[in-house]
Amino acid sequence: MAQFNEYHLDPKQFSFLNLLQENWQAIRDEFISFRQNASPEEIELAFNVMGPKSKTIKTKGKSKYSAFGVLFQGMFIEQYIQAHHLTYPQYELQNVSEKVLELRNHYFPKLATAIAQTNALHEDVLRNVYFGTFLPGLDVKLHVNYNPHMNRGYLGLIVPEGDIAMKICHDKLYWHEGEFMVLDHSYPHCPHNYTDYERTVLVVDFFKTDQPREDVARFEQELVKQRMAEDPYSLGVFGKNDKAKPEDFVLYGLSHQLEWDKGLGA
Repeated sequence: MAQFNEYHLDPKQFSFLNLLQENWQAIRDEFISFRQNASPEEIELAFNVMGPKSKTIKTKGKSKYSAFGVLFQGMFIEQYIQAHHLTYPQYELQNVSEKVLELRNHYFPKLATAIAQTNALHEDVLRNVYFGTFLPGLDVKLHVNYNPHMNRGYLGLIVPEGDIAMKICHDKLYWHEGEFMVLDHSYPHCPHNYTDYERTVLVVDFFKTDQPREDVARFEQELVKQRMAEDPYSLGVFGKNDKAKPEDFVLYGLSHQLEWDKGLGA
């Protein structure tokens, strides 16, 4: 029986997540189909353009985290690229927004439909939606995601057995296929994958529902503006203020991670 608290939230209180959860197998199948059938050029485009980049969140060793998605700050990826006039030198001869629209329509129609239907019914409550994959051996350094206006849901799509978990404060939580884990990820946390298999979830960021919508929307606008100035390829998801405080490492028994910066990859 899950024990909920101020940072591990009961997903049942967020009924607008139901449509995504009801369609989790179809969403998983779209992800698998993309990985199996997309061309190398399409896969490269997805990871280069459709995924948020972070210069702050770090991992130990060579095992990495990969992400790409379809919705950022309430806009589908092609709309976000156009709205922020993003350019990609490696694709300077291509219309990138058209390319990602084609890719989204071809590979992820059911996911996009579920997002559009949910946001139409719930005043654009969903803000970011993307696939997050942990490679085997991943160990992420303790950090926060400075998003006091949002919660983050993780819908389990491909979750192997074994020690693959999220440490948040003093808790160790596990993903399950077909179920949402919902966190206030402004609290210090560090996930890991100590298995030999990949783990993939659908990351779903959504406005907090206990705050006035106009307030969280205004805060998001200001935060995204700051993050896009820092790094436009963050897609407004990550920023420099995602670092945990040094005393947090001590508090949660992770002092050894402070040494990771020596030869650490971002």
